[in-house]
Amino acid sequence: GCFPVPVVKGTRIHPYLRHRSVIAMTSFPTTTKAVRVHEVGTADVLRYEGVELPAPVSTEVLLRHTAIGVNFIDTYHRSGLYPVKLPVILGSEGAGIVERIGSQVTDFSVGDRVVYCGSPLGSYCNRRVYPASRLVKIPAGISDEIAAASFLKGLTAQYLLKQVYTVTAGKTILVHAAAGGVGSILVQWAKALGAVVIATVGSAAKAEMARSLGADHTILYREENVAERVRAL
Repeated sequence: GCFPVPVVKGTRIHPYLRHRSVIAMTSFPTTTKAVRVHEVGTADVLRYEGVELPAPVSTEVLLRHTAIGVNFIDTYHRSGLYPVKLPVILGSEGAGIVERIGSQVTDFSVGDRVVYCGSPLGSYCNRRVYPASRLVKIPAGISDEIAAASFLKGLTAQYLLKQVYTVTAGKTILVHAAAGGVGSILVQWAKALGAVVIATVGSAAKAEMARSLGADHTILYREENVAERVRAL
């Protein structure tokens, strides 16, 4: 997920400091490695290259990635299906270690393990600057890899189960693509809440996986009429 890059240190004052408020420091990296897109297209347009690394402003942190999430939406940004300003560093999900904090950041300290998802794009890199207000500390017992791979999916599952509709014990819910990233979290979470879970999947192997996660019923949507099966259940 991430690429190793040597830390660039020096004592000169980076020009970016003239315009950004930061905590006093003696040295910091001024470049990093990233996967960047200069033109839309297939995977061939991905470039692994060095980029400038600004210092964090007062409300930002500098973090070193230890893992990043790779999501299908990244291909939409790369192909141009979802237009973004170019050039762009892809990726919207990552976990890492806080290395620098802005002067107004009070919720995080250097060394904290954190995770994030969403804009601004740019997680396909070794280091990046990111708004502190969009970071969440990673609890002990959860690895950086799990945090980076599941944060966006977990938030999606949370709003579906708790905000769009409050799922409680005895309720019956239908989970599409139950063997996928969001679906697998939904199945387990809904069962923990005491719900009855009907899961749609694309193959017998995925049906077995959904049942192992707790699904009460599985429907092979490529072979069965989903609406008829749901009504029958």
